[in-house]
Amino acid sequence: MRNLRKNIAAVFVAGSLAAGLAGCSTTSAGSPSPSSSGAIASTGLSGSITVFAAASLKSTFTELATDFEAKHPGTKITLSFAGSSDLVTQITQGAPADVFASADTKNMAKLADAKLVGGTPVDFATNVLEIAVPPSNPASIAAFADLAKPGIKVVICAPQVPCGAATKTVEEASGTTLKPVSEEASVTDVLGKVTSGEADAGLVYVTDVKGAGDKVKGITFPESAKAVNTYPIATVETSKNKELAAAFIDTVTGSEGKKVLTNAGFGTP
Repeated sequence: MRNLRKNIAAVFVAGSLAAGLAGCSTTSAGSPSPSSSGAIASTGLSGSITVFAAASLKSTFTELATDFEAKHPGTKITLSFAGSSDLVTQITQGAPADVFASADTKNMAKLADAKLVGGTPVDFATNVLEIAVPPSNPASIAAFADLAKPGIKVVICAPQVPCGAATKTVEEASGTTLKPVSEEASVTDVLGKVTSGEADAGLVYVTDVKGAGDKVKGITFPESAKAVNTYPIATVETSKNKELAAAFIDTVTGSEGKKVLTNAGFGTP
């Protein structure tokens, strides 16, 4: 009888343990673990996009894209920087792009005229010109008019590039005619001519001067207020991942984007 009772007790304990283990297994499978739920499931974002952006946005967009990928595992943002006019040409010729951020509204309008803008562009930043000179300022540049003096090696952006169009506007507004030694395809190329010592001065954006640190000296001039560039951003109509493209645009135009852009020296529209 004693052995029978022991056997019955053992069966009861084993049954209880099995039921308990089964219950634990059901709870674990029914409750998603952190690794199985993930950020992708909660945000619904995945895949990759290519962002075409004006050269002057390189540092800010690189920071924003890196932060975006960290917050949305499983997403990939590929960045391509150049002069806005060159980017429009590339997109209209079939280059795969999902987002376009221009340094002016004129080039965004060109893309819209080609029926390649999805939705309505959003203005997210402004920028103005500043004179960049080597730290020692060998040509003693102090004002915009100084750039027109004989013997001054000044570099500017080509007219079709937003920084070049802004330069032309300032020239006309101030009655000053510049004779540049070269016209570059992007504002970063202009800055490069100054930092390498190939030019006495270059017309770039205030953000470029700030980003260059002690590599150049910046000289502001009142005439720059005559040419304020507004930066719009939009989804490219041919994008194959419009949801991710829209999410990145929201980041650029939202509070996070405004903070990064303001810290870099950009103004608000």
